[in-house]
Amino acid sequence: QVQLIESGGGLVQAGDSLRLSCAASGGTFNRYSVGWFRQAPGKDREFVAAISMIVSSTGYADSVKGRFTISRNNAKNTVSLQMNSLKPEDTAVYYCAADKTPVVVPSSILGEYEYWGQGTQVTVSS
Repeated sequence: QVQLIESGGGLVQAGDSLRLSCAASGGTFNRYSVGWFRQAPGKDREFVAAISMIVSSTGYADSVKGRFTISRNNAKNTVSLQMNSLKPEDTAVYYCAADKTPVVVPSSILGEYEYWGQGTQVTVSS
């Protein structure tokens, strides 16, 4: 069973950048699609970005398109989320998740991801 560990969160100012990383143990990422989700206080967990295992196709939430980039490094068993031009509304706990269903287009649906990390806090001040 794969275990996921997120890192790279922190406190930044609006307009700054952060790079989140998701590392896998107990399995290899090249067998999974990997997604990033986030949850702000008092809100539901929402989709941010995902990358498929087959052709590394990607998907993004409209709110982060053009600012965030998801990428994978199968050799290092990691998936990264580069976040640029951060806004206060990006403040949330960010989670990575893995979906073992083979798909070309990665899912944005929370319930389709079987494995979850513990999350990393991202706080963007105005």
